[in-house]
Amino acid sequence: MITIFDYGAGNLRSVQNTLHEIGAKYKLVDDVAGLREATKLILPGVGHFGQMIRTLDAMRVREPLLEFIRSGSPFLGICLGLQALFADSEEAPGLAGLNIFPGTIKRFEPDQRVPHMGWDQLETARPGTLLNGLPDGAHMYFANSYYAPVIAETTAVCTYRTPFSAVIEAGNIHAVQFHPEKSGPLGLAVVRNFVNL
Repeated sequence: MITIFDYGAGNLRSVQNTLHEIGAKYKLVDDVAGLREATKLILPGVGHFGQMIRTLDAMRVREPLLEFIRSGSPFLGICLGLQALFADSEEAPGLAGLNIFPGTIKRFEPDQRVPHMGWDQLETARPGTLLNGLPDGAHMYFANSYYAPVIAETTAVCTYRTPFSAVIEAGNIHAVQFHPEKSGPLGLAVVRNFVNL
C-alpha cells in the first residue's frame, strides 16, 4: 500500500491517477497518525517552497515526516517534494527545509526563461533504482523555476543551461524534479519502480 501525503498539492490527483493506472493500491493521509501508519510514502508538490514548508509546519508534520524518512521505509518526493529535502531555498529566504541534504535550492539565472517547462532529457550520473529499465537519455516533463544542486546522491542530471539534480537516491530516499505523473509511459515506469521496491 502506497501512502500519499496530502497537504493540498496541486499535482495530487495526477499522482493518484498514475498509481491507479499501474494498479497500485494507495491511500491519502493528512495527519501525523496517517504518516505513522505508512510503509511507503509519496510527498508530491508543486508551487512555492515557502508555502509548502509553512503548510507542513502548520500541520505539525515536519518531525513525523523526518521520522519516516529516517526510518528506512521507501520515500518518494516529486518536484517540490524533492526540493523540500534540502536545507533551504532562495524562493523563501530564512525558512528551513527538511534538511535531509545540505545545500540551497536556487533560481535559474535572471536571463533564463522560467519556469523551465516541458520535456527535457535526463543524463545518468550513477546507478540508481528509479530509472531501471528506462533508456539512456529518457525525456521527462519538467515545470520548475528553481533547481536542486548536483550532489553525491544525484543519480540523474538535467541541464537547463545549468546542470541540476533530476533524480536523487540515497538508501530509502528517492526524489525526482520532473513530474513522472505527466511524463507518459516512461513516467509510469519510474513510479512502478518505486512501487516495486
